Amino acid sequence: MSPVLAGVLQLLALIAALALAYRPLGDYMARVYSSEKHYGPEKWIYKAVGANPTAEMRWPAYLRGVLAFSSVSVLFLYGLQRAQGILPGSLGFQAIDPDQAFNTAASFVANTNWQSYYGEQAMGHVVQTGGLAVQNFVSAAVGMAVAVALVRGFARSRTGELGNFWADLVRGVVRILLPISVIGAIVLVACGAIQNFSGIHEVGQFMGGSQQWNGGAVASQEVIKELGTNGGGYFNANSAHPFENPNPFSNLFEIFLILVIPFALTRTFGRMVGNLRQGYAILATMATIWLGFTALMMWTEFAHHGPAFDVAGGAMEGKETRFGVGASAIFSVATTLTSTGAVNSFHSSYTGLGGGIQLLGMQLGEIAPGGVGSGLYGMLIMAIIAVFIAGLMVGRTPEYLGKKIGTREIKLAACYILITPALVLGFTAAAMALDTPANSMTNTGAHGFSEILYAYTSGANNNGSAFAGLNADTQWFNSTIGIAMLLGRFLPMVFVLALAGSLAEQKPVPETAGTLRTDKPLYTGLLVGTILIVTGLTYFPALALGPLAEGLAS
Repeated sequence: MSPVLAGVLQLLALIAALALAYRPLGDYMARVYSSEKHYGPEKWIYKAVGANPTAEMRWPAYLRGVLAFSSVSVLFLYGLQRAQGILPGSLGFQAIDPDQAFNTAASFVANTNWQSYYGEQAMGHVVQTGGLAVQNFVSAAVGMAVAVALVRGFARSRTGELGNFWADLVRGVVRILLPISVIGAIVLVACGAIQNFSGIHEVGQFMGGSQQWNGGAVASQEVIKELGTNGGGYFNANSAHPFENPNPFSNLFEIFLILVIPFALTRTFGRMVGNLRQGYAILATMATIWLGFTALMMWTEFAHHGPAFDVAGGAMEGKETRFGVGASAIFSVATTLTSTGAVNSFHSSYTGLGGGIQLLGMQLGEIAPGGVGSGLYGMLIMAIIAVFIAGLMVGRTPEYLGKKIGTREIKLAACYILITPALVLGFTAAAMALDTPANSMTNTGAHGFSEILYAYTSGANNNGSAFAGLNADTQWFNSTIGIAMLLGRFLPMVFVLALAGSLAEQKPVPETAGTLRTDKPLYTGLLVGTILIVTGLTYFPALALGPLAEGLAS
């Protein structure tokens, strides 16, 4: 079987699995977030944190809950890392340096999972399992809660109430993420992923010296790392490491985990607003971009430019032979079009145009299908922009799902769109202008610039992957990327929740003959075009200096 055919067959199998899970999972999540019943374990959690799960919240109160919980999480995770040297199960590792501890705490709480350290050489069992793995669950649940709040803004009318943050947070963890993670961890263990609490031990001789590995609860962390679109691995090699991702089946299963909730949330959206066709329109937009990017990446990496590539069947540098070019390309697009950041190959080794596809996937806002929750609310913001553009073209007040898109709504949507590019381009410009950050580049020229552009794109978009040719373990990068991650995560949430509150207060507008049908293929095409033009062109000058220049020169 040719490598190209193998890659295509894996892609088709993935699409089939996602299609089978779409309806039951989407409907189940809609029932979870619409239920008025509270289970026993959930009541214990509410009592422990002093929350009233039945109290409805307006958007400022909902936002305060998000920020308060996330602030406490940052402080807790920072303190846990700084105290590692005196904790049991530390495997002899010392406390994490302050700048790196801040970076890591910000990273995992912001659902970014950027790692400027070697996991197997820095973090013990308590920090990995009691700190990082826990944040993988709750940070994903926060994103889902904010997305559900925005959906309620569309679904409700004449009220500013968006639900209860604490109830949404707990249900997301207890009823959705935990059950799927238990099943997924069993599958990964069956595939060969490790799950233990062993210490450091030698595994044999390597290059004249001994090779040492430590064990850990890898399978359980791996599954929520992918399912929650987190991305931070137990080992520095991430999902290229055989302890995390042993074989081609586990690789395909992990890609499925990355994509299943973001895609299924479009069904949840359609169910909660009472119009499944609206959910299908958003799904079609996400799927069109994802399939287009996957096809481009596979074409770029399978393109042969010399006898070495001919023999290897494509650009095999930096890719695992047990996965090959096709599976590596599919995985790469899945992680950069979501906020996952997990990698099963070395992104810096991709072709120049392949690296550009990875960058552009993040720069679009990671909305196809995006992170758990963040992908849906990012896509809905773009849907509002698309409706506004259509309204300008026909001279009609824009409406979406029966809600008028007025001055306030479009200002909030515009602010959401502008935050991330400002962070990415501002920090990239500062890093290139200063001597110390620029000295961290392994490469010079266009690829060196791409390393820094990728780092801030990944951080501000809460992705977490890296070109890896950049030495990011410095005070400058740990601090600035940490700031970019926090601002890139929580500032957009401010505008999303404010928009949700504004929409929920409105009186529904009846549909007329002049209303733009947002559940038709014409609107889907308009939405795809809006995403590519409005967000993609924002970064075009930077992309021209980096991956495009490198790709055209090769």
